[in-house]
Amino acid sequence: MKAAEWQDYTVIATGNGYKLERWGSVTLLRPDPQVIWDCAADLDGYKGLSAKYIRSETGGGKWIKKSAFPDEWTVSYKDLKFKVKPMGFKHTGLFPEQAVNWDIMRDLIKNADREINVLNLFAYTGGATCACLKEGARVCHVDSAKAMVERAKENVMLSGVKEPKVRFIVDDCKKFVEREIRRGKFYDAIIMDPPSYGRGPNGETWKLEDELFSLVKTCLKVLSEKPLFFLINSYTTGLQPQVIKNILTATVKKAKGGFVTAYEVGLKTQEDGIILPCGNSGLWTDTEIKE
Repeated sequence: MKAAEWQDYTVIATGNGYKLERWGSVTLLRPDPQVIWDCAADLDGYKGLSAKYIRSETGGGKWIKKSAFPDEWTVSYKDLKFKVKPMGFKHTGLFPEQAVNWDIMRDLIKNADREINVLNLFAYTGGATCACLKEGARVCHVDSAKAMVERAKENVMLSGVKEPKVRFIVDDCKKFVEREIRRGKFYDAIIMDPPSYGRGPNGETWKLEDELFSLVKTCLKVLSEKPLFFLINSYTTGLQPQVIKNILTATVKKAKGGFVTAYEVGLKTQEDGIILPCGNSGLWTDTEIKE
């Protein structure tokens, strides 16, 4: 599935390990490990280029400004608004390809004909949180990074959610779910976008391939008797859609019935025939989704 309905964002061109993107009025050139083909044009020489991210041989990197632009600015997707800011490790605070999943979740919530209680894990700056809130859902937004949770609060306000029914939690996602189990809390929908690798404050290590199945099994214990959906998104190279589908089939479908689908997420580009791959998603739903 590809995100093709953006107006404030587009991939202009790709090649030689980079993607040239327009974010509103700002044009950025960022590395992308999936782009292993040659450039059809000189991306560094693109007229109007605002900044380029340069990787360091020792890790990380830095932004090189090519022209003046704000430190942060706002972009829109349909009736959602998000703050964008070039940050360390090439990020901007938003993954535009996730608009595919925002639209799916909004349709499911809108057609549920009941209030849906959503648990958003590894919730980052709140793209999915804003999408669910817009359809009247209750959302528990959990992320271990305080700065990202603060940005999510800003995005909820920017998106004009009236009286948002949301809890913002700064915590380790796995530990939070374990506490919710003890508290007897339940959710009708679960979203998770876990990192490939991570390290906790006490030296704990997280590797998605080792932890994902166990985490999904744990999350089963906070699913309500009548759940609506369970979405897993991953940017881990090598974790194919079928793997995510198998995990959801062996856990959520086995326990709740329903249907599982999995798909590659991508971005439409302005280049003829080029779709930029941007990770994989798996979705369990209580009713079948017609593709």
